[in-house]
Amino acid sequence: MAGFIHNKLDMKLLALYLLTHAAGPIDFATLTDLALCDGGVDYFQFAEAVSELLASGHLVLDGELYAPTEKGRRDGTAGESSLSPVIRARCDRRLAPLNEAMRRRAQVKASVEPAEDGCRVLLSMDDDRGSLFTLTLLAPSQEDGQRIADRFLARPDLVYNGVLRALLTDARGEDPV
Repeated sequence: MAGFIHNKLDMKLLALYLLTHAAGPIDFATLTDLALCDGGVDYFQFAEAVSELLASGHLVLDGELYAPTEKGRRDGTAGESSLSPVIRARCDRRLAPLNEAMRRRAQVKASVEPAEDGCRVLLSMDDDRGSLFTLTLLAPSQEDGQRIADRFLARPDLVYNGVLRALLTDARGEDPV
């Protein structure tokens, strides 16, 4: 068997490593994709290892998302050094873009609430230091409100920069300073 992962214990440690280093809960397809960083990982054995971690209380499943329990975090941290440094480095490289995307999603929020004369759309964007932008809009319908929320979530930077541009430029579109 090629690779650094040789048995079910290695696969359990790999799953715990990935889940404790992910920025949040992840689905099984994403977990499996991350785990296939080594030629020794067999899909079916990995699925069985994850199932056993769930049964032993090392993981919880909320809907379709897996997350480590306190027991899983503790045992994963204790066993982390048993994983090859090469595997840990591969996992870290594969986790980096996922974690960045998860952090970004957590920093950009949009919700639609019913209102007396339409619906209220709440948009917000944070950075690592706190709130950058909060905007509440009134939309004529639930459909319009959801469309606004979806477009904001897709490109929050355009909305933020557009508002700043509108507030910081004069009527000719020039910086007045």
